[in-house]
Amino acid sequence: MPVVPETANRRTETPNGVMTTLASPTQGQTESLSLWRVAMNPHAQGPHHVFDTEQIWTVLAGDAKLLLGEDTVALSAGDTVILPAGTPRQFTAGDRFEAVVTGLGTAVVSVLGEPTDRGTPPWIA
Repeated sequence: MPVVPETANRRTETPNGVMTTLASPTQGQTESLSLWRVAMNPHAQGPHHVFDTEQIWTVLAGDAKLLLGEDTVALSAGDTVILPAGTPRQFTAGDRFEAVVTGLGTAVVSVLGEPTDRGTPPWIA
């Protein structure tokens, strides 16, 4: 049975919080899927960005506002949101925001206004 031990988790700090990789292709055990935990700093706002593949986010704790395309969505603990490929998004955390996310481990991110993509984030690869 494929198991990724807790000791194999990767922690990546960004200006907006901490991403913890729980399973990914570069950790072995999965060919294409990734699973990671997001813990955003209070009131942090991520970049306005877009991925080339869909993702599924489930809020574990706290709340956030999500700008998804032209719509703003309020998220709170227990909510699950499917983010379509190619749709711009931006998260803004409340006092606390933690989520678990899944998507393809080959996903490429682009930040709106930047001339080139940023490739695959390390917590997804």
